[in-house]
Amino acid sequence: MIPVPSNTKVWLAAGVTDMRKGFGGLSMLVQQTLHEDPFCGHLFIFRGRRGDLCKIIWWDSQGACLFSKRLERGRFVWPRAEDGKITLRASQLSMLLEGIDWRIQKKTWRPLKAG
Repeated sequence: MIPVPSNTKVWLAAGVTDMRKGFGGLSMLVQQTLHEDPFCGHLFIFRGRRGDLCKIIWWDSQGACLFSKRLERGRFVWPRAEDGKITLRASQLSMLLEGIDWRIQKKTWRPLKAG
């Protein structure tokens, strides 16, 4: 898991991205399409057309980090919007990287009474 500091925002780029891009190309997308600063310390996540590959760029104040993950089976759950961005919590990022549907905001069980 990526060590996400508590004050870091996680941005999910809606739509699909050309996965041939490296940090330079993806950081240009952050500036021009998402209208954010790629050197602000936030995480920016992009997904390829097939849906089984995602890349994360992050500036950790010392240098540029580029993470990628390819799922052997299944697809990353992604919003249907063609453009824009969505913010995620660190727990949602963790579920996304595991291939779990992070959009479900429902607790599975709650005790009825104590004791």
